[in-house]
Amino acid sequence: MGPSRLHGLIDGVFAIAVTLLVLDLPKPDDPAHLAHDLLREWPSYVAYAVSFLTVGVLWIEHHGMMSAVTRVNRRFLERTLLFLFFVSAIPWPTALAAQYARDGGSAARTVAVLYAATMLCMGLSFTLGWRYLAAHGELVAEPARGAFPAGGRRALIGALVYVPAVLVALVSPVASFAIAAVVAVYFAASRSEVPGLIARAADDGT
Repeated sequence: MGPSRLHGLIDGVFAIAVTLLVLDLPKPDDPAHLAHDLLREWPSYVAYAVSFLTVGVLWIEHHGMMSAVTRVNRRFLERTLLFLFFVSAIPWPTALAAQYARDGGSAARTVAVLYAATMLCMGLSFTLGWRYLAAHGELVAEPARGAFPAGGRRALIGALVYVPAVLVALVSPVASFAIAAVVAVYFAASRSEVPGLIARAADDGT
């Protein structure tokens, strides 16, 4: 089948994910101490910014990947749904991270592990999509097929960076969240040329 319906589902899930992120921002109900209450909720803003940046980078990279997809089959749909499963779950550990980050102790460590593990699973599921398309070139516009192995490697590197974040979370939740923030900033700033190459190659082939 064609990829148009899948495009709609992907964009819808990403839109819901970023909406849920902002809905979890704090809403103090004491007008007399509003400024103070807002300032003390800084972990919520940090968690929101890191997760929004991560979701935004994912959307850009996934959009680049999908721009060259001309057909989809059941196996690729299954891999995409697995990826969307973890994308849609990101607001949950984000909200927990904002709630327990200041508390320290076992709760903060548990939340940090959950956050990093969610990001790890999300990255690995994203890699599955890249690798499946790289191995099944019949689903991809022919001029763009050569760019998919590089996209798969980039996705895998992005996923594996969260492995130390999971391990570090057992000792220092703050350091684990810092790793997640660095990953998000790096991939946002590195501006991978793979999606652009795929899009240009696909355009050249149409």
